[in-house]
Amino acid sequence: MKNLPAARNFLFHDPDEAIVNQRIKQIILSARLVWPLTLLISGLLLSAFLLITTFVLEFQILHWRQLLIFFSLLSLLSFFIAFWRFYQQLLKPMAKLESSVAHVCQGESDDISLSENMGIFDGMARDLGSINEELIDLYEDMDVRVARQTTRLAQKTASLKILYDVAATINESGTLEEMLLRFLRVLKEMVNGKAAIVRLTTENGQMKLIGSIGLENTVLTEEQMFPVQLCVCGTALTPGDILCEKDPAYCSRVNGRKMFSNDEIEVVSVPLEYHDELLGNYSIFVEKSGITEREDIMELLATIGSHLGMAVAKHHSDENAHRLSIVEERSSFAHELHDSLAQTLASLRFQVRMMEDSLDKTQLSENAVHDLERIRNGLDEAHVELRELLNNFRAPLDERGLVSGLEKVSERFEHETGIHTFFQHNCQVINLTVSEQMQIVRILQESLANIRKHAQAQIVRVLLTCVPKNGYRILVEDDGVGFTYSDKDGKPGEHIGLSIMEERALKLGGEIRIESEPGEGTRIELIYNPRMN
Repeated sequence: MKNLPAARNFLFHDPDEAIVNQRIKQIILSARLVWPLTLLISGLLLSAFLLITTFVLEFQILHWRQLLIFFSLLSLLSFFIAFWRFYQQLLKPMAKLESSVAHVCQGESDDISLSENMGIFDGMARDLGSINEELIDLYEDMDVRVARQTTRLAQKTASLKILYDVAATINESGTLEEMLLRFLRVLKEMVNGKAAIVRLTTENGQMKLIGSIGLENTVLTEEQMFPVQLCVCGTALTPGDILCEKDPAYCSRVNGRKMFSNDEIEVVSVPLEYHDELLGNYSIFVEKSGITEREDIMELLATIGSHLGMAVAKHHSDENAHRLSIVEERSSFAHELHDSLAQTLASLRFQVRMMEDSLDKTQLSENAVHDLERIRNGLDEAHVELRELLNNFRAPLDERGLVSGLEKVSERFEHETGIHTFFQHNCQVINLTVSEQMQIVRILQESLANIRKHAQAQIVRVLLTCVPKNGYRILVEDDGVGFTYSDKDGKPGEHIGLSIMEERALKLGGEIRIESEPGEGTRIELIYNPRMN
């Protein structure tokens, strides 16, 4: 009983069949087959009627035969017209449609050709054309997405390689400048930059230029750079690249090198930070193509900057640890000297004074009194020299570096001797290791010790100068009695301080020059260039 409605619908009314019949009517009308088929059927029926009448009734009427021939020809003509219509409106469009569908299925969307005259399949052809256009759009979008994903994968692979190199570099030996210059080229090529520079934050908070790279892809370090004579064309980016304020073509022609305008170049900054402290900065000059809007690139650059900032912080920490170890070692040695030899000398001085007080100098010979005074003076001199040695071992270097150390030595010398001492310098950045700075301080201490013992000076000047090509010059002058420098090796034990300074300068890799004349004071000059070692 449950299947009765379905059976009734199947027997009396099938909605799908009605739709099919309606579609058949639409196809016949759209193919314009109504009149040819009507004429064909009518001609065939009339021809059959006349033929049957002629043979059955045996009519011999001439007009009937003519009518039979006419209707036969009419039927034949209607057949050809109907066949032609069938071919043009059904068979040919169907063949084109099948070929187009086959091309679409094979992925050859560009090879399909659906003309406007598709007969009864015009609607289907339009639908197929729309599907084909959507497929083409999907293919193109898929190609773009695949290319984008491939590019991103390549970038991520390169990014991982860069991050691995950064992480590996942190534990490698070598100077900090070499590491920063190595990644200068890497970062420039990663964003397809025109030029790039790298700077480090100095102890006084200023930015020190480490190196640059320009259009020629040649890395220049600080000592290889030279001042650029600027005109009204612009400001310097690197020694070979200039940011123009006038027409770039004009400026390029005048200066003889490639120049860029403000509208062509933008700066991508990569800070080197560690624990929110700015330790340095990479500045990359790129074309204004919206690279700063690429979140993935900017995120990668920030990550690289963070890792390099960690490497810079580690390098600073290692330097401070090395400096601290030297200071602790020298302080420990100074304490040992103070607890042993200094205490012994102090005891001997006290015993000599007690002996002088207990003896009656009137009963002593003149030679004995003279010898006793000489012993006391010798002990006093040994005590002073030992105290000076202890002060020298307590290294004056602190986290502020060489300038602070030289200034402290000069101030202490003036305080202990009463000699007016002036310290001057023109160095903004000191790029020396802890050991090199210590040797320079020791040479100054030895120079001042010689002035204390022999010069009888009233004024001393200490000058620290940073010379071009990353060199250093330390000048110590006094207005003392002077000496004949050519006779410094004449007697054993004399001018041993000068020999010590020369040995320290030789060990450092520098050159020391000593000029002196009796009554004209003394001039000691140390010239040191770490790049020449």
